Amino acid sequence: MVMMWIKTLHIIFVVCWFAGLFYLPRLFVNHAMVDDPATCERLKLMERKLYRFMTPLGILALLFGCWLWLGYGITGGWLYAKLALVAILVAYHLYCGKLMRAFEHNRNRRSHVFYRWFNEIPVLILFAVIFLVEFKSF
Repeated sequence: MVMMWIKTLHIIFVVCWFAGLFYLPRLFVNHAMVDDPATCERLKLMERKLYRFMTPLGILALLFGCWLWLGYGITGGWLYAKLALVAILVAYHLYCGKLMRAFEHNRNRRSHVFYRWFNEIPVLILFAVIFLVEFKSF
């Protein structure tokens, strides 16, 4: 019964974390397209607040995921693949922080088109993770 609660909390925090991972790069798209100082400042504030909000959610998702891993153990190759994707997602999250700081210091060098493509990475990872978890094919 306890493990069902842990799994439920893990899923809730993963969903919340992904909401931030989907939205923050969208803010970057908008930020890369504007020149108005007031709008830039508003976007900087939104980015900073969102990153501060989503980081603890990601940490909690990881902690509950580790708890599941400790409870159930590593039960197949699919889990190693999932863990590799989670590592990429953590790197993506940290890179979002780096991009946010570049915007904060007016050092963004990328176009809105880059951020539109960049925004698709967590979507692809989410699809892959769900398929791995549901099918456990290897």
